[in-house]
Amino acid sequence: MNIKKTLAAFAAAATFSVAASAEELSVAATPVPHAEILEFVKPTLAEQGVELDVKVFTDYIQPNIQVDQKRMDANFFQHQPYLDEFNEGRGTNLVTVTGVHVEPFGAYSSKIDSLDALEDGAVVAIPNDPTNGGRALLLLQKAGLIKLKDESKITATPRDIAENPKGLEFKELEAATLPRILNQVDLALINTNYALEAGLNPSEDALVIEGSESPYVNILVARPDNKDSEAMQKLAAALKSDAVKDFIMEKYEGAVVPAF
Repeated sequence: MNIKKTLAAFAAAATFSVAASAEELSVAATPVPHAEILEFVKPTLAEQGVELDVKVFTDYIQPNIQVDQKRMDANFFQHQPYLDEFNEGRGTNLVTVTGVHVEPFGAYSSKIDSLDALEDGAVVAIPNDPTNGGRALLLLQKAGLIKLKDESKITATPRDIAENPKGLEFKELEAATLPRILNQVDLALINTNYALEAGLNPSEDALVIEGSESPYVNILVARPDNKDSEAMQKLAAALKSDAVKDFIMEKYEGAVVPAF
């Protein structure tokens, strides 16, 4: 018997056995930074017998629908206030597996260099979903541009503005479109993942930005029936590893902040 051929066959059989036993975990994610972070942990999970399948979405609706309808196992793109609002509005029961990072929310402009230069009647674009729209208004309130009737309401809309001394005009638009219309408005409040995709540097380009105390931690989300699965818990542990913390800090240079 040819020993080398026997050993090679054994190795091939062992490799096939590992591959055949690998559990696939499908995760819906927005491109930056979520999909990038997932791609970073993919080799680590492969070593643990989990084949990570990352599907990229560019909106905030489909990732939750896909998971709820069991077309995907999990998603990674949103924060808890958004998930709470989605569950309430859609009748879904998606749950948090773990928190991973914070993307400080910022205000951007292609027309002015500081908020002091914002003129009366300026057009301000904010996300049209309740939680991110409210988040935008809270940031503008913190910057002293407006005052809300309820100063802590996280789902505030322009109708909840009590004081607007500059007479700012608000346009509520889908979050993903805001970077594309930046040159058409005076100020736009943009989620960091979309800002990064558009080539904006939040730590340098934002005229005002949330601090590290932001409660909007981005989370890994699944269903009650699979959140405690072995593969899901391996993914959760990988996302909160020292390696991921270093990756986030080095790659995003403060535009994304680890929450662990």
